[in-house]
Amino acid sequence: MGLLSEYSVNAVPGRRFIEVYDADAYLDDAAAMDAARRQVVAGNGYHLYLYSLQADIPAQVDIRIWDAPPPAPGDAEGHAAITLESETGALVVNQLSYGPAGDMTLPRPGVYRGTAWWTGRQAMGSYHEATLRDLAASGPEACLADDWRHTPSHTERYVLDLAWVSDPSPLGIDDD
Repeated sequence: MGLLSEYSVNAVPGRRFIEVYDADAYLDDAAAMDAARRQVVAGNGYHLYLYSLQADIPAQVDIRIWDAPPPAPGDAEGHAAITLESETGALVVNQLSYGPAGDMTLPRPGVYRGTAWWTGRQAMGSYHEATLRDLAASGPEACLADDWRHTPSHTERYVLDLAWVSDPSPLGIDDD
């Protein structure tokens, strides 16, 4: 398995979601978002939603393109098979509350399949919840911004290990 391309960005999971999508596929998909709430990662082929347990602390998103994707590592908290199609060859990593965090140029447009896996999701969710609880108990002099900057050493991380499998699906042409 050879690594062909790699991209990494930090993204705030606004409303608890980070979205990865083809640069021309900008419409949201409520059904895929609902599925991600249950499964952590879900998509519709053009959009992929990553569901965090917190909405304020940046998570690391790594997109790695392989000649054949490796299996998820044994220390991953979870993983899911994914498919992502990019007609443009450009993927956007989007923060729902803040807009794009970054974008990646793929080696070529097409359909990519592989595995999404994650680590630190449970720990960061617990830290976020405890911080909000402590803040509510501290009163008006508490400083939330400092708490988010001083997060524990563990990081919430989502990795998309993908391999190109085919050219993009042909677009339907109306005869009108």
